[in-house]
Amino acid sequence: MVLGALCLAGVTNVSAASALTGAPTRVQATQELVVLLTAHTAHRAPEAGSAQVSLLSARTPITGEQTTLPVLSRSIGAGGVQWLHVMLPGRPDGLTGWISRQGTRPLVTAWRILVDLAARRVRVYDDGRPVRSFQAVVGKLSTPTPAGEFFVEEVLQMAPAEPGGPFALALSARSNALQEFEGGPGQIAIHGRDNLGGTLGTAASHGCIRVATASIDWLAARIGPGTPVAIESA
Repeated sequence: MVLGALCLAGVTNVSAASALTGAPTRVQATQELVVLLTAHTAHRAPEAGSAQVSLLSARTPITGEQTTLPVLSRSIGAGGVQWLHVMLPGRPDGLTGWISRQGTRPLVTAWRILVDLAARRVRVYDDGRPVRSFQAVVGKLSTPTPAGEFFVEEVLQMAPAEPGGPFALALSARSNALQEFEGGPGQIAIHGRDNLGGTLGTAASHGCIRVATASIDWLAARIGPGTPVAIESA
């Protein structure tokens, strides 16, 4: 699947929080995740009879990785059924729902990404501490990058001829300006600039976040599905 269907810098070593001017010095250290072993129905409340929010496949649509979701809270329902309140991909942005804990596997990540649209930077945290800051291209005025709390759905390695390579972190976010893009759902991604270009530090994309090749290489080697991604408005 080409990156266009998703939506279509240098690397700074950080040895002290002061190196990330304007960024918070510490964020939440770890994030509880859940890996789906089977398909699940997400409900509006922690009750089997509550309204359905979405149907979740055990595998992601592009790479076939196991679906991994951030866990927001837990609850015990009727009959002692354990429920997980999770973040969900797709429209509308920020969608959440309750799934049964049965047929899942727990996981934890210490990674977290903050996209600062005003500064046009991607800041990366490990165990709550800032470790990298990448200059980025963000969405232009007519197709802005959506702000909110999201997560990485899957990590793609792009073919040499595809725009946006060599890697892309496909996010749970969807464009508010484009309901579809080149046959895809207007999905937002953090990706490279292969066959696209764009001047780092500018607002020129269709909503996705472009970073330098060295930056996306570094991210793709460390960031996995379920990693939280906060996008702060300009």
